[in-house]
Amino acid sequence: QVQLVESGGGLVQPGGSLRLSCAASGSILSIFEMGWYRQAPGKERELVAKITGAGGTRYDDSVKGRFTISRDNAKNTVYLQMNSLKVEDTAVYYCNLKDGWGSLVRSHWGQGTQVTVSS
Repeated sequence: QVQLVESGGGLVQPGGSLRLSCAASGSILSIFEMGWYRQAPGKERELVAKITGAGGTRYDDSVKGRFTISRDNAKNTVYLQMNSLKVEDTAVYYCNLKDGWGSLVRSHWGQGTQVTVSS
């Protein structure tokens, strides 16, 4: 079993900042990537940002230049620094971890943390 515990969500005004954290624990195999996805009401879950085991990053175009993903390998923790937040960033943010060994690839999800951007 792999557990992902997210924290850092909340209510913030437009232009403000939040930092999300996701700590992974349990029977983790080799980590391929960790990332953040979000789902707004009535919309599908979408990738926000992800970071590979080698440190490569990928961002959705809507957050480039505003969000930064980072990872503490020793703590199996991934962070998402969100700056210049916009109303349209409002969503439930989910942490995702992909691990595996050889041809085995597993995907794990956190419980989600609400981010609300509103004045």
